[in-house]
Amino acid sequence: MEVTKKKAMTNAEKQKKYRERQKEKGMREMRGYLSQEALECYQLIAEQTQWSDSTIMSNAVRLTYAAYKNGQIGLLNSWLTKNKL
Repeated sequence: MEVTKKKAMTNAEKQKKYRERQKEKGMREMRGYLSQEALECYQLIAEQTQWSDSTIMSNAVRLTYAAYKNGQIGLLNSWLTKNKL
């Protein structure tokens, strides 16, 4: 009986495979840079909720959309401006 070894995947190949699986699930990757204020907010949210990066980002987008749909986007933006966040 002959045993064949599989070639080990590189990190880049693993990442590509992971991204492909996520796309197949209907997920979409978003990238951006956080301001210092946003980073502080992110850290507090992560500590309090124990959410992953993906969950924090998804919920942030969903909450912003909810504010928009309910006519509260101006109120939200005003609060962020007043509180320098």
